[in-house]
Amino acid sequence: MPELPEVETVRRTLNELIAGKQIERVTVTLPRIIQKPQEPEIFAAALAGHTIQSVERRGKFLRIILDGLVLVSHLRMEGRYGVYKQDEAVELHTHVRFHFVDGTELRYKDVRQFGTMHLFAPGEDLTLPPLNKLGIEPLDEAFTLQAFKKEVAHRTTKIKPLLLNQEYIVGLGNIYVDEALFSAGIHPERTANTLKAADWSRLYDAIRATLSRAVDAGGSSIKSYVNGQGEMGMFQHELLIYGREKELCRSCGGPITKTVVGGRGTHICLRCQPLPKLRTKAKQVRQSAK
Repeated sequence: MPELPEVETVRRTLNELIAGKQIERVTVTLPRIIQKPQEPEIFAAALAGHTIQSVERRGKFLRIILDGLVLVSHLRMEGRYGVYKQDEAVELHTHVRFHFVDGTELRYKDVRQFGTMHLFAPGEDLTLPPLNKLGIEPLDEAFTLQAFKKEVAHRTTKIKPLLLNQEYIVGLGNIYVDEALFSAGIHPERTANTLKAADWSRLYDAIRATLSRAVDAGGSSIKSYVNGQGEMGMFQHELLIYGREKELCRSCGGPITKTVVGGRGTHICLRCQPLPKLRTKAKQVRQSAK
């Protein structure tokens, strides 16, 4: 699934390609992509005649801002957008086509068919599902170390699934959580309430730095991701731990292992990310008696 850097890259390229274009009509060939309104005919009719003003992002969602409407789109596993001339052949698995008056089209292709589109009045999109319960943006100015700790530091959940929870921090997925935890030297099974001040500081810096570098590189093309111009991301060549199981850690030379944490495949270097051994109550009593 595209994470924040990939969706941000798509946003930037689409904003360059379609801002200012007027929609003549819309063709929907897979109705279940359209979640609001549920009737694809109403969705298409509502968009006809409107002009795209900009493309924005909230977490892993695209927000296509039009004059009087907001289209919220989630790419899910393999959704992708591309701009074509109207006379170009339509590729298989193209489910939604936005026909512009200038003779070009924005096409949405989705092999897995998990993507979604919601249409809202301006401002309504931020108060209703799927955007209304999203957490803080990790690349915004509001994402300070203090705000980060306030959201999650007191929780007893393991740190990896906590970072993956979009209600606390948005945009982080499996790739960048593994990378940030490795850079911070934190084992993914540590619970948030056991992290020390120095741990939080390292993790905060690692999240910001990892995401910023990934955005600059155009995201990671691990599977089928491409941006709005059909170009692959390049950050997969800079990954330090994700997808490198059975290889040697570039920091310490130890083996990188893969396990499962919170139901997700997880990459760890146990030398760089040790899991502190918790002393039992009996041991604490014996030590205190000495």
